[in-house]
This record gives sequence, C-alpha cells and structure tokens, in this order.
Amino acid sequence: MNVLIFLIVFPVCIAVLAVVLPAIITLRRIIGIIANIVLCAVPIYLLVFYLDKGPAYFHLESHALNIAMLSAEVLIAAYIVYISIRANKYLPVLLVIVQSAVMLTFEFTSGSSMRVEHSLFIDKFSIIMALIVGIIGSAICLYAIGYILEYHEHYPEVKNRRHYFFFLMYLFLSAMFGIVFSNNLMWVFFFWEITTICSALLIGYRNDKQSIESSFKALTMNLLGGLAFAVGIVYLYNSSHVMELDKLLRLDKGLVLLPAVCIAFAGLVKSAQFPFSSWLTGAMVAPTPVSALLHSSTMVKAGVYIILRVAPVLENTVAAKMLMLVGGVSFLVAALIAISQSNAKKVLAYSTISNLGLIVACAGINTYAAVWSALLLIIFHAVAKSLLFLCVGIIEYKLGSRDIEDMDYLIMRLPKLTAVMVIGMAGMFLAPFGMIISKFITLKAFVDTNPGMAIILAYGSAATVLFWTKWMGKILSIKYGVTEVVEHYVSRWEKFTLGFLAIATVVVCITFPFITFRIIDPYLLEMFGKIPVVDAFSILIIYVIMAGLLVILPLGLIYYAYVNKNYKRVGTYLGGANIDLVSFEGPMDRRRTADLKNYYMTKYFGEDVLFNIGIFVALTLVLIMFGVAAI
Repeated sequence: MNVLIFLIVFPVCIAVLAVVLPAIITLRRIIGIIANIVLCAVPIYLLVFYLDKGPAYFHLESHALNIAMLSAEVLIAAYIVYISIRANKYLPVLLVIVQSAVMLTFEFTSGSSMRVEHSLFIDKFSIIMALIVGIIGSAICLYAIGYILEYHEHYPEVKNRRHYFFFLMYLFLSAMFGIVFSNNLMWVFFFWEITTICSALLIGYRNDKQSIESSFKALTMNLLGGLAFAVGIVYLYNSSHVMELDKLLRLDKGLVLLPAVCIAFAGLVKSAQFPFSSWLTGAMVAPTPVSALLHSSTMVKAGVYIILRVAPVLENTVAAKMLMLVGGVSFLVAALIAISQSNAKKVLAYSTISNLGLIVACAGINTYAAVWSALLLIIFHAVAKSLLFLCVGIIEYKLGSRDIEDMDYLIMRLPKLTAVMVIGMAGMFLAPFGMIISKFITLKAFVDTNPGMAIILAYGSAATVLFWTKWMGKILSIKYGVTEVVEHYVSRWEKFTLGFLAIATVVVCITFPFITFRIIDPYLLEMFGKIPVVDAFSILIIYVIMAGLLVILPLGLIYYAYVNKNYKRVGTYLGGANIDLVSFEGPMDRRRTADLKNYYMTKYFGEDVLFNIGIFVALTLVLIMFGVAAI
C-alpha cells in the first residue's frame, strides 16, 4: 500500500517543487531527471513484485483525508467559477455548481456515515496503466525540459510560465495514479476532476483567444462527464450502500446498470468519443508535450480505463450494445476524417479518437478476446502515439510547419528523427506490428459476437492504412541534390526522449508474448475464467518477423543517411523527357510539372461532411443507452 500512496503523492511533491524552487536551470533539470527516473522505476517494481499475485486490496480510511479531498473539490469548483466568469463562459459555472451541490449534499447526508472497506487496490490492469503513466508520462515531462525553452523562443509573445506548466504536468500524473489505484469511487471522482481542470489549464497555456476557447470547450465537456459521474456514484450508494469499484461489479445488474452507464458516459467524454471528440481536436493548440500527454498516456486513457472497469456490469445489455456502437462509429468516422487532414497534429488527434473508439467497442462486447485486444491496443497506442506527437513537435520547429505537405524529403533533412518516426508509424499500422495484432484479435471478437462490427473494422482499418501510408510516403521521399541536415539543432533532451520512446516501442512489440502470457492472460483468467487460445507457432512466426523488421527498418534508414554516403542519387523519372528536377516534356511537346502532393478527398471525407453525421449518430446512441438504463 505504501508504494501506491507514494506514486500518488510523489508527483505532487515534484509539482510543488516546480513552483517554489529558485530559477536555477541546472538544479531544476537535476530534480526533473531524478523525479522521472523514480516515476519509471516504481511502476516497474510493482510489476516485478505483484506479477504473480492476484488483486490486492488495502484499507485506508481517514476522516481528515476525506475532509481534505472535499475541501480541495470546493476550491477547484470555486476556481472554475472564477476563471469562467472572467472569460464570460457561464455553462461551466452552471455545471460545476450543480456538480458541487450534488456532492456536498451527499457528503453532509449519506456520505457522513459511509464506510469504505478498501480504498486502494492493485491488479494486473492497474499495473499496466501505472507503467504507461509512469514511463510514458515521465518521458514526456523529460522531453518538455528542452522543448519549453525553445517554445518560448519561437513564441516570444507567450508569457513564460514554465513553473506553472510543470506544476500542472506533474499534478496531472499524480491524479492519473490516483484514478488507477483507487477502489473508492469517491476518490476516483476526486482525481477525475483534477485531470479535468489540469487538462483545461494546460490547453489554455498560450492564453490567446484560440487557446482559451479550446480550453473551455474541454472544460465544459469534461465537467458534463464529471456531473454524470457524480450522479452515478451518489445513486449507487443511495440504492445499494456500495462505494467500491470491486463491490459494484458483484451487485445485481438491475440495481447498478444506471450508475454504470453514468460512469461509462464520463469515460466516453474523457476519451473524446463522438459526440464529444471536438475537445480533443481543439487541444492541438497546446504545446506538444501537452498534446502527447493528453493523447497517449493520461487523459484519454483514463476514459477507456474506467469504461473497461465497469464493462462487466453492462455485459449482454442493450446499453452495452449502444456503447459498442458508439465506439464503432467513433472508430470509423474519425479514421475517415483523418484522410482529409494535412495538419499532422490533427491526423494524430483523429487517429487517437479512432483507436480509442476500437477500445470502447471492445469494452461494449466485453468477451475475453475483446478485452485482450483492448488491453493490447492501450499498450501499443500509448507508446507509439506519444513518440509520434513528440516527433511532430520537433518537425514543427525545424521546418516552421506541421503540414504534412511540407514534410517532403524529411529523411534527408532530419534522418534520425525520421527513422524513429517510422518506428512509431510502423507500430500504428504496418503488419505485423503491435496494433495490427490487436486488430486481428478484435476482428475475431467481432465475428464471434457481432459480425456487423467486422464491416466497420474493415473500412476503418482501410482508412487507417491510407492516411498513414500517405504520410510515411512523404517523409521517406528523396530528391536529387544536396539537402541541408538540420538535426544538430535538436536539443539533447528531445533526442534522448525520442530515442527512449523508439526503443520502448521496439521493446513492447518484441516482448508482446511476455506481456500477453504473463500479464494479460492471468488478468483475463481472473475476470472470465478462461483465456483466448492462441497458436504458439503463429505467435512465434509473428514475433520473429516483427523483431526483424523493427531492427532492420530504422537501421537501414540510418545506414543510408550516415554511413553509405557514396550511393548514387538521381532525379526522379517523371514519365517523359526530363527537363529539370520537377519538369518533363510530355505528349505533343507540352512542358509539364510534376508535383508530389497527396490526395485528401475533402469532398468525401472532410470534417464538414462527416463530423456532424458522427455527432448525430453517436448522440442518438448515447441517449438510447441512458434511456434503456433508466427503464
């Protein structure tokens, strides 16, 4: 138990130090390095120590602690009211007042006599999440040490609030550990709301009009989810006198279906599923470490984490089918919209929404195969997507653009960065890397339970291949002549983090049999009493191919960029008599120019075409989910 408390409290201490320490850069960097090493090491310790043990529950009840949490909730609510009124945003004020009224009324009536047997717990799922939060989250914070200095050099008009920035980043990590290890739903709600306010403030870091609008959109939507969460746990206690996650799963479904739907709804908002996806795409205005933190290891993962936790309560109900369809719609629509995007961060954002939609769909099915796939998707997505976001942050600085169309010949300009970026992309969509393995298992789960979902998976996956292939083709294209290499301008903090995450992507893909057989399978055995039957020989073949490609692909790129510089580079054949590098003589003596541009097909897949359709369909499904649960 002490280790769990340490992981929750330690990042708060680092957050406080980020504010109070003197502005001595060397001192702050040393403390940051030590803190990040600790945040990586402790979850690994949990993995080793609890790997062969079942779920462990811990009693930790203190009246003073509960009062402190309640006081903090009131202060957070007051702060939200203050900043909302200052910005003339009154919907967040209404939502936070109603939410606070619900929780305060409960605390001073039923809550005053509430007794919770086990407030903290740990199992194999929470260990997986702790590893993601600790390792990926700390890597992003380490990257931010070098990034934030360069950020203010590029945007001198933005007020330098680095202390405030790192305070929020580490407080965010603390809240995520709290969500992962809390069995007391009141505690889960407390940490849930901390992630809401931290994310909104981080999105609004630039403090310009667009950032403020985006931050309040995220705040409003997540407060709506928080209100549903609050109503759900209050209803749960008043109807069953239960406030613990493990006991919730053992209650009669008819009694707890509505609270479970309320909590799942909060998870849908937090994971930016349709109809609430716009807050995540709007978050792209934030500094790159914030985008990576929200999209890979923390904010959105909290949403799918809580949905997977309550999914057993919804199993074999109409509400579960609606949840499955919401995930399927989000997966398909977001993947199709990503085709039409040339902004690299938006492609990553819609890819995140799409992948999380697949996890939500698996939660709605909640068979052992579906949950197995969902856990693998969470792991592979967290590592690869954080790497890609951080790569895009560097590209934006070095090229002055985040547009994919400006990334021609990136392998010649930023060869090492391109090599690690290819590793991240390969992990996202190329066979036989991690995400593809997860999708194969997902396909099996869909065919066994809801064959219609297999069609959604097929079309969504095809769209995924299209937008990733377009982007990869851009960065791997070359041209005749000498191109300036600008890689020496990348800070050592950024280089180290990208190298670390690239290695982590390789390690996760190579060790996926260990992850499956030693962590995921035992968890599924505890939950369902059985595990998917997998052909060991097929796993071995995939493993060997994956390991080989993960090593050969980036090494081959680096070899041609740095070692073998004597290879002949010629101009591209342009389908006629070449005049120069971009022009050729075509039919009837006409001079033609060749442009290396992608198709985005905005007429068919643009946001203005598909976004509102996705919102309408998903909103209808959510309303049906609530209606059925209420009845």
